Order: sequence, then structure tokens, then C-alpha cells
Amino acid sequence: MPILRDVFLAMSTNAGVRRFVVGFPLSRRVTRRFVAGETIDEAIQVVKKLRTQGIDATFDQLGESVTNETEARAAKDGYLRALAAIAANQVASQVSVKLTQMGLDIDPDLCLANLREILARAKHVGTLVTIDMEDSQHTQVTLNVFKTLREEFDNVGIVLQSYLYRSEEDLKQLIALGANVRLCKGAYKEPATVAFPQKKDVDANYIKLAQLFFDSNGATNRAYLDLATHDEKIIAWAKEYVTAHNVARKRFEFQMLYGIRSDLQRKIVAEGYTMRVYVPCGTHWYPYFMRRLAERPANVVFLISNLFK
Repeated sequence: MPILRDVFLAMSTNAGVRRFVVGFPLSRRVTRRFVAGETIDEAIQVVKKLRTQGIDATFDQLGESVTNETEARAAKDGYLRALAAIAANQVASQVSVKLTQMGLDIDPDLCLANLREILARAKHVGTLVTIDMEDSQHTQVTLNVFKTLREEFDNVGIVLQSYLYRSEEDLKQLIALGANVRLCKGAYKEPATVAFPQKKDVDANYIKLAQLFFDSNGATNRAYLDLATHDEKIIAWAKEYVTAHNVARKRFEFQMLYGIRSDLQRKIVAEGYTMRVYVPCGTHWYPYFMRRLAERPANVVFLISNLFK
């Protein structure tokens, strides 16, 4: 349903629609399907519950495209508090962060300084920080920031999107670095000049990139792949491929979003694979929520059914 997808992606950046949806009385109840809560404590409880099911987690404090230094530093401080809560509650959770939330569009040096604080604290806690990929206008600068930080920290990962034409060459470079890479399809509206416009081509490129990783050894075998997808066909392909080619399970894991295909998450764990769930929390949930509706028609059906309960 490409038209519906485009509608929700357009809504994700529309300020007027945002004000209406955020102010809608039932909005918070509906978004709890995809958002763990508005506070760190609520997210920690979700992470604890996932751990009882054998599912790992990565915490995401929602927010992006901040407009001033104060907001960027506040977002950084939120991550520092989250890492303190992860340590205090002794939950094994990674964290994921967007660079525009850290002030990338305001001042790249501010962004780097904020990330260094987060990475240093995460290093002390003993966990990984994954840099989320945003729209294609930020792809190169995001990779540049990652490579700069990778020279200083070994607990930083990066995301690549299979809908971008450039991702194959980017992945080759990251494999050579022995990087931790999360591979997803991509959730932003992109022009056909930079991204595959057809879903079948995005899916095919996802498999191509995963195979490229599996067939490589990476830098001294340290490269690690996060297969971030809810696509059962791709998941089945990955299971068959790693079995047929003797790819060690310690080299990759499956990842999914909180609130989507929980049944499949538990099945993957039961089969002995590492399964990690992306656990978002915070008050700035609107853009994230709209992108989730854009991704899967089933999410829209869920939304409508809950509005009339």
C-alpha cells in the first residue's frame, strides 16, 4: 500500500497534524502498542519483562531534529540517566541514539561531544551504543561521525538501510572495520535518485547485503550483524543461509520493534537465536509512531480498532 505509506510519512513531519494527534484524548493509549512509556522507569519495566522471555533489548529515548543546544544537551542527559537506570536495575540493555537529537544539525562538534559522554558512560556500564540512521541527507555525515567515534570507542555501532543504493559500498567499508551493523530496510520517504522505489527491490537488496556480510570474515572476525526486520521470508532465508554456510550464531542476531510480532520474537528465541527488541520511550513519540503506521498496514488496522474500543 505505497500510497498509504506516503500519506503517513508525510504526516510524520506535518506540524499541524502532529498537534492534532498529540492532543487527541486517546492518542497515548493507542501509542502504547509501539512505545514503552514516557519515562525511563516505564521502559525499564518493559525491558525486565522482555528479559524474562529471553529477549534482549536496546533502549531508545524518542526525539530527533532538535533546534537548539539546550535541547541537545537535555537529550544527552536523558541518555545518561537511562544508562544509570540500566546499571542500577542490572538489566542488560543496549541503547540507540539519533544524531540530530544530539545536535548534529546545530553544530557537529556539539553532537560529537554529547556522543562521547554517552559512549564513555555506556563503556563504564558495559553496553553498546548504536547510532540510528536517519534520512538520506544525513547518511554520509552519520557515517563520518561513526568512523570518528570508532577510533576512540569500541562500543559503538551503526545502522544501514537496504533501500539506499549506496549501502552495499558502505557495508563493505564497515565490514572491513569490524563494525557492529544494524541492517534495516529504511523508514523515511526518499527520492528514486537515492533509494529503491519498489519494495521487492528493497527486500532483494536486504538479502544481498546480509549475504555479503555472512560471506565475509570482517576485521579479525569482529564484525557483527543485527538483522532488523519483521519480514518472515527474510528471516526464514537467513536461518537457512547461516545453517547451510556454517555461519556462527555469535556473529549475528535478529532485531524487531517493540509491539510488533511478539509471537515471532518468542519463536526465534525458542529456536536458540539471539533476539533483541528496540524499546522506545519518551514524550516525543509522534514521528516514530507515524513511521510505524507507514511500515505495515496491520498497524493501521490496530490503530483504527483501538479508537473504537
